[in-house]
Amino acid sequence: MKKLLLLITVFTFFVSCKNEQKEAVKTETTKENSLPPVDNEMMESAVIYEANIRQYSPEGSFDAFTKDIPQLKELGVKVIWLMPMYPISEKNRKATGGRDVEDIEDPEERKKYLGSYYSISDYKAVNPEHGTMEDFDELVETAHQNGMYVILDWVANHTGWDHQWITDHPDWYTQNEKGEIVDPINQDTGESWGWTDVADLNFDNQEMRKAMIEDMIFWVKEHDVDGFRADAAHSVPTDFWETAAKKIKEVKPVFMLAEAESPKDLFHNAFDMGYNWEGHHLMNSIAKGEANAKDWDNYMKKVDSTFQKDDFLMNFVTNHDENSWAGTVKERMGDASEAMLAMSYTLPGMPLIYSGQEYDMDKRLKFFEKDTIAKTKGKVYPILEKLGELKANNPALHGGKDAASYTAVKTSADKKILAYKREKAGAVIYYVANMSDKPVSFSTEIEGTFKDYIPGAEIKIAKDQKLEFKPWEYKILINK
Repeated sequence: MKKLLLLITVFTFFVSCKNEQKEAVKTETTKENSLPPVDNEMMESAVIYEANIRQYSPEGSFDAFTKDIPQLKELGVKVIWLMPMYPISEKNRKATGGRDVEDIEDPEERKKYLGSYYSISDYKAVNPEHGTMEDFDELVETAHQNGMYVILDWVANHTGWDHQWITDHPDWYTQNEKGEIVDPINQDTGESWGWTDVADLNFDNQEMRKAMIEDMIFWVKEHDVDGFRADAAHSVPTDFWETAAKKIKEVKPVFMLAEAESPKDLFHNAFDMGYNWEGHHLMNSIAKGEANAKDWDNYMKKVDSTFQKDDFLMNFVTNHDENSWAGTVKERMGDASEAMLAMSYTLPGMPLIYSGQEYDMDKRLKFFEKDTIAKTKGKVYPILEKLGELKANNPALHGGKDAASYTAVKTSADKKILAYKREKAGAVIYYVANMSDKPVSFSTEIEGTFKDYIPGAEIKIAKDQKLEFKPWEYKILINK
């Protein structure tokens, strides 16, 4: 009997040692595969990709997106922003056309309405329509193995009506004089925004703030995400974001993106990057002939005087809001689309690719129901490849906290021709574009021999030489 006990003890010890060795190997492997922490250097040359998991594939699953992550390296993507992938509330769920799902009598008709991504019923879970938490973890790990960071869309302003906080902590929500929880109110008008599928959170309640920060930390600590895109960041008190960022960064460095019309007050202690909404709207206006190249020069002077040197913005020609509500790139920008795309990469800041943009998507994705993207490479994909390569490798396009300089270049047709120079560490890039729908003959201060980057040809420009640009023609010129 004693011999038997001795054998069992030895066997148990041997198995335990083997398990410890396996665990050590596993831990070491994880360390080898892990991505270096978010830092300023990464931000200088990064491209950010907005992933709409629901619409990215016919399956609408984490797995379907994960298998395509290695391909995103071809586009220079370094940050993946996942649109909300949490469970969606069923109560007060919205349908297409402004209807409430509850008002639809046909049960089969009701089933197709999946609700708004931004009506969240649980901050610490994943939408089962996309898969499991293990599937989500695999997505994050695959991104890290491919040199990409993952940030989550964080909806702090409101929750869905099914959120457990509604039942457990009604005082965490904004209430009217009758003590009823209300949907978000436009502070300027005192009226509802019409977002009746969500309940407005009360940021005067410190316990709610604490719980929300704990939920954000959950994703960083337990699932290794690398930061957050803050939905409607301007609608939430800045001191909340400052406290949240400080607490989260005690776990690890993270990347913080603010969705805000005027993000200048949200930087430094809270966010790394803000939306370039004003610049985007101006791009749309130029494409429609409602504004011109001179207006852009004036806008950049405003940016220079408004923001601090290490503030930077996200540049885009489309995103989920623009695509679903304002129109496709072609609808808004027409023949100017490619010039605006190239411009978004050559400006100071970080360029955005929205799911489907790389595949020439020319339809408005449905917002409240299932849709999908036809993943066929056309004209845009190879352009994004070239722009991504340039952004990644040429310091003249650094756009983060230590961005390359931006200097407006004079031309003889300043209202129609937009020209500017980016420069850093001896590298120089010029962007020159006809921002009109008519041919333009002009001269410019630019002089020398350059590589015309997109076609890859050499081009010589003499002093006072007359240049002829077709409507919306552009050139990215690299010093040789």
